[in-house]
Amino acid sequence: MRRLLLPRAAACLWGAVVFMPVGVNYLGFFLLLLAMLAAGDWRERAARVRSHPLWWPVMAFLVWQLAVLAFGRHYAETPVNLWHGLRLTATMLMALALTRDEAVWAIRGFLGIAFFNIVYLALFYAILMKTGYMPPMPALLKPMIMLVGNKSINNALLFTVLGAAAAAYGLQLLTQHRPYLAVSAFVVTVATLVIVNFNLPSRTSLLALLMVLPAICIHQWRKRWRVLAMVLLAGAAVLAVAVWNAPPFIEQKLATGVQEIEAAKAGAVSEGSWVVRYYMYTETARMILEKPLTGWGIGAWNSEWRLRGPALLADYNMPHNDYLWMGSQTGFPGLLALLAIVLTGVWQGWKRTDLTGRIAFAAMLILLMATSVNSALRDAQIGLSLLWIAMVCLRLAREPVDAGEPWREVPPRRWQRAA
Repeated sequence: MRRLLLPRAAACLWGAVVFMPVGVNYLGFFLLLLAMLAAGDWRERAARVRSHPLWWPVMAFLVWQLAVLAFGRHYAETPVNLWHGLRLTATMLMALALTRDEAVWAIRGFLGIAFFNIVYLALFYAILMKTGYMPPMPALLKPMIMLVGNKSINNALLFTVLGAAAAAYGLQLLTQHRPYLAVSAFVVTVATLVIVNFNLPSRTSLLALLMVLPAICIHQWRKRWRVLAMVLLAGAAVLAVAVWNAPPFIEQKLATGVQEIEAAKAGAVSEGSWVVRYYMYTETARMILEKPLTGWGIGAWNSEWRLRGPALLADYNMPHNDYLWMGSQTGFPGLLALLAIVLTGVWQGWKRTDLTGRIAFAAMLILLMATSVNSALRDAQIGLSLLWIAMVCLRLAREPVDAGEPWREVPPRRWQRAA
């Protein structure tokens, strides 16, 4: 019995460390793997994974990488890129292998640390504004306080998932005529919006949240067109007011992105975010078109980029788009296999019409957007935590509808009775 509790504890731990540095994320990854090995319930987990719609896309993704590895060229970066491909596969399979109880505990760990972070941020700025004294920042919490490399991008995306889930829960509460609880959920969404605007400024996270919120409404009221039209109109009005009163730096940040793309098209080279992406996307697309079937080999992108890209940008080690990364190394089959994984997850969330499906739908949409404009899978600082949480949400969406809403089991029982 105690051995069976190990995966639950490990899943909760991994959920609770997703905001922390990547080394701690890897600790959660390996502890869950070891706990599953120790539990010994292999057959049940294997049957659960094989019955999931993601099984075949994941297997195609894995097998094609191994085939390209066996028959293609090898590079200095081949071991690192192979590891990341295997890590992605293992993360998805472990999430899909969770029991219902283990997945619920993983979400509890994630929500617990996320709410702790929000409270910590509020106290941090309350002390700073009241006394002018900046409290010391533990290294584990620093990436959520300020921009610290790609780990802060990960944290912004995780807050985006939290904000989308809170919005979905709030809309559900409104339909149940529980306005006070709904307002509490929407406050969480607003808090995450503030965080990805001011604390962890991320255009990807901000745009993902603004695009996912209407998608959540469409998911909930897709069969009630009048209600959906009213909700979308009200949301558009709120957004218009927010944009009209937005701080100048938000408009400036979006305008800078447009200017960077125009400058890159004109031939300018700089380390501006979208200048870098423009050159990476165009050159990586050419790599795929030159070798569309097998790609250049696992680990090839880095070598090819140094030969093709501007000298100023030669030190970058990933193309800020996971589909182009995989396509350049394994051709269109690898690219399409990875895209099929994410789109199948989006479709699974869309098919399930309740709150659990809605949250999975939102999480997978955020993952789709993040992988399209960033290295949200290739970079372990993002690709360990974001993929894990999105896949756990997707795992819960696979539970039988007649077994009840898994997300209703996430709050402690005392809270459930009080609600």
